[in-house]
Amino acid sequence: MTTEHLPADSGSGRKPRIGDEVELEIGAVAHGGHCVARWDTRVVFVRHALPGERARVRLTDVSHAGYFRADAIAILRPDARRVTPRCGHFRPGGCGGCDFQHADPVRQLELKAAVVAEQLSRIAGIERQVQVEALPGRVDGDAGYGWRTRVRWALDADGRIGPRAARSHQVVGISVAAPCEIAAPGLTELATVLEVPERVRRLRGGGHRKLPEVTLTHAADGAPIAVWAGAGAEVPLITETVAGRDFSVAADGFWQVHPEAAAVLYAAVGEAFDGVELTGGTAWDLYGGVGLFAAELADRVGPTGAVLTVEGDATATESAAANLADLPQVRAVNGRVEQVLDELADRVDAVVLDPPRSGAGRAVCVALAARQPSVIVYVACDPAALARDTAALAEAGYRLDTLRAFDCFPQTHHIECVARFVPDPSSR
Repeated sequence: MTTEHLPADSGSGRKPRIGDEVELEIGAVAHGGHCVARWDTRVVFVRHALPGERARVRLTDVSHAGYFRADAIAILRPDARRVTPRCGHFRPGGCGGCDFQHADPVRQLELKAAVVAEQLSRIAGIERQVQVEALPGRVDGDAGYGWRTRVRWALDADGRIGPRAARSHQVVGISVAAPCEIAAPGLTELATVLEVPERVRRLRGGGHRKLPEVTLTHAADGAPIAVWAGAGAEVPLITETVAGRDFSVAADGFWQVHPEAAAVLYAAVGEAFDGVELTGGTAWDLYGGVGLFAAELADRVGPTGAVLTVEGDATATESAAANLADLPQVRAVNGRVEQVLDELADRVDAVVLDPPRSGAGRAVCVALAARQPSVIVYVACDPAALARDTAALAEAGYRLDTLRAFDCFPQTHHIECVARFVPDPSSR
């Protein structure tokens, strides 16, 4: 492919193509791990750049009428807090797992805070200063790397195992010489020596969108574990501990991947209930996983109260029931939250929402508000979904009271928020 350098006014007269290069002023950070630039009337979403920089960018996607995507390939005027990325896979055309390795740790927190604030402003009409809190670092102080305790990587037809390239199904091969820098110690090494089950080998020819995937993590004794999707083998359980309680979770199931995240979020959820008297009351933990937040709710309502945790994954629901078997006030139900809600009581005192990346959705938010809980605590892994659901709750009579944001995924654009919603008297 021949690369052509186009002027900023696109005066060449021809339609831009993938691979074309242009110099642009880089604007604000946007949700998704890129910054916004403009080229004539089009928005260009640029990876590997920082706000305020001037960069030469290479177009990577011109398929959309209103916007292009691009990689910054040369920084002509760098941000003062730009740093050299540690990982060789973090480059134009490389791994899509990290987004901000080129920014120092404090700048990363600022970028994420700006995204959360912008989403709340644009989608929910709420103007709020946001501060992102860093999680405790590892013992060696290298908090931004080696934190991801569970990875889900793909296997391609050439036998390479690793994450996918940005916006692609192409596998970025991981090796000891070129490791994944955010993966916990031992996971890269495990990927290089894995034996691929015969059943998985037969899946490799199914096309890029059907690449076999493997989850890598560690057992409680530190032994590495590999779970191949579709291999038909029994999935081992691992044990995680938060606030003195053990939680059993499938090795390929959902659990926070940063070693400090679950404890930090557990404490933040508990803090959001401070000042609310729930003893003897009822509480729901929706999208409850293996019961982490249900344990906190059980403590709040006490033995005379009742906690219902609802989870769509049957294995996680079974684990929740086992994990909280010593708490008779807790009941675990398997089912889609949207469907189970129709069968639940008309009133509830407190709710925890921890939905998937797509959010809870307007129907769930309206249904919860109709139950008139004293407080709704929302654990959000996506700022846009949080903003949409904040708007829905506001329409239903609940206002955003407090908001905390946590950098549970250093080097990436991902972030966790814990938002507290309370009834808005002005809407009654």
